[in-house]
Amino acid sequence: MIGTMDVLFWQLVHLLLRDGYRIAHLSERGDEIWLESGHWRRPTLVRLVRADFDWSRSLRLDIEYTWQLIRQMNGRKIGKGGRVVNVYVMAYPPVDDWEFLVSKPLPLPGAADGGFETLLIHSGNADEMLLRLGDLIGVSLRPQPLAEEADPFAVAERLKHEVLTEWRRQREEERRLFDYGKPVFTKLLIIVQVAMFLVLEWSGGSTNPDVLIHYGAKFNPLIEAGEWWRFLTPMVLHIGLLHLLTNTFALYYLGMTVERLYGSLRFLVIYITAGFFGTLASFLFTPSLSAGASGAIFGLFGALLYFGTVYRHLFFRTMGMNVVSLIVINLLFGLLVPGIDNAGHIGGLIGGFLAAGAVHLPKHAAWGRQFRALAAAVLLAAAGLWVGFR
Repeated sequence: MIGTMDVLFWQLVHLLLRDGYRIAHLSERGDEIWLESGHWRRPTLVRLVRADFDWSRSLRLDIEYTWQLIRQMNGRKIGKGGRVVNVYVMAYPPVDDWEFLVSKPLPLPGAADGGFETLLIHSGNADEMLLRLGDLIGVSLRPQPLAEEADPFAVAERLKHEVLTEWRRQREEERRLFDYGKPVFTKLLIIVQVAMFLVLEWSGGSTNPDVLIHYGAKFNPLIEAGEWWRFLTPMVLHIGLLHLLTNTFALYYLGMTVERLYGSLRFLVIYITAGFFGTLASFLFTPSLSAGASGAIFGLFGALLYFGTVYRHLFFRTMGMNVVSLIVINLLFGLLVPGIDNAGHIGGLIGGFLAAGAVHLPKHAAWGRQFRALAAAVLLAAAGLWVGFR
């Protein structure tokens, strides 16, 4: 019976992987596996444990430990509509009373319609519990019956080997996601904006309004007069050394990450589009003279947010909370400190998100999603231009 339940454990892992789940954690002994769904709107974490607890006290302690562990995540893994399903696969249940431990789901912070569900699958209730588990996570779970002549321990070992191979493949795939492109344009853009700063200083000063206007800063009257290139040229101009240093460091760190994720050509499209949207928003909502790469840099934040919609769990497992926190802090800073063009920042953020959606991630075409993002970007830009020039 122990070998049969070992087979069932690894079959469940296989079925979930086939349905689009990814392995988030695998213990050294292979008796505990966390899997996360790819559904970003209603995420689900499934914890599978192959264990045989003789007494319900051990089961209760493990449930409480796992529940507290999930609570400490503050909802980052599951969101408001998600759930955690804690599944024990046992040959036999504990010898004393245990049903009350799994009779009701435990609450989770922030999970309005989700929760922490525990199921105990053993040799006497496997069919019933598999149906219930399938209903909870929306997956059809129909393990192949074990042939009579098959050695269950050998079959379980084979299935385990296949899972470990798939886990290594997933980790390698995730590593490659963050190392797709080489940061060529990031370095080039830094060189260009530093060179333009030196040109401004040589020509009379980077804080001189006349010099800034001459070299292409955003100046609404001249844009209204037909100088359309001023939607793009402000990206390489900076007002003062502090402005240059701030944006250069931001471009270096964000640009390196985004260009590695998206590749150089996609990165350039995202950056220029975000810069255009940032200047357009500034043109619509701010009459003052302005310049800087801030809108384009916020567009890089937008590109990272878009990456998070495609790889939600990977995003929050790596850089997600830092990205969201930096966006919020910078927008609040822009609201509290006078002279900061927050409209340009928000416009760049939106433009970068839509541009990232239009070009999508390398080797991951999603034509419907890309078309919708492109259409939204075109319509939003057209509407902004129509409002600005009417």
